[in-house]
Amino acid sequence: MNIEKKRQREKETVSLMISLYCRKKHGGKELCSDCAALETYARSRSDHCPFMETKTFCANCKVHCYRPEMREKIREVMRFSGPRMIFHHPVMAVRHVIETKKERRRLEKEDER
Repeated sequence: MNIEKKRQREKETVSLMISLYCRKKHGGKELCSDCAALETYARSRSDHCPFMETKTFCANCKVHCYRPEMREKIREVMRFSGPRMIFHHPVMAVRHVIETKKERRRLEKEDER
């Protein structure tokens, strides 16, 4: 998969997860100002990620480029939205599980070396 396609998919995923979180936690159809700011921030981090070619997810990255308060907010969103994605975006959720397992295996092999 080319880097731009991967970057776009990551941005789409994070936007969907933030949207789901905001809708369930804050009500309304539009993102609240806090969630909109988080989405803008997360998308800009993806736009500038130098590791996009090799990484699978930000959580697996050795370099954490999120500011601490934004990192905590995105973790909260991921913890809430992650399990619910299977009901709202099942294909995306299954793809995430598969990619996570592949990444774990790859990291385990690296550690063995």
